[in-house]
Amino acid sequence: MKNIYLIRHCKAEGQEPAAALTAEGEEQADRLAGFLAEKQIDYVVTSPFARTIATISPFCQKRNLDYTVDDRLKERVLSSANAPNWMELLEHTYVNLDLVYEGGESSREAMCRGAAVIEEIAGGPYRNAAVVTHGALMSLMLKSIDPAFGFREWRNLSNPDVYLISVKDGERSMERIWK
Repeated sequence: MKNIYLIRHCKAEGQEPAAALTAEGEEQADRLAGFLAEKQIDYVVTSPFARTIATISPFCQKRNLDYTVDDRLKERVLSSANAPNWMELLEHTYVNLDLVYEGGESSREAMCRGAAVIEEIAGGPYRNAAVVTHGALMSLMLKSIDPAFGFREWRNLSNPDVYLISVKDGERSMERIWK
């Protein structure tokens, strides 16, 4: 049995890669560290974005654990064009997983890169891992386990959010354990 704690970052000041956590986000990261402290996590991997690293750093410091940065956990790029109707465009990508907008990536592409991280952990030596990422990518990683997970569920994610992905005998199940 393996446990993978899939974590969406705490509240941040913006969407750009260097965006820091807000003061509330920093408090959330401290609470999250307390929540994760008893989970016996032996491996931590995070997106390279500042807000994900800041989300997991209090936990890593508390447990004296290093974290690994993995570019595959970066947020999904919907489009490079400024789209005032981005929410509508995003919703379409949960229906048509191969839909690609200018300068973006399809849901299927993003899902595959995120799911690959989960697969590597599931096949690796760690029993309890923490994976820190972003909302859209997290929702697609969860969709790879439960195809019914979609746009509405993405909208209901919180900052932070934690899902437990359990892997036993090659079977995956998921459960929201903290929001």
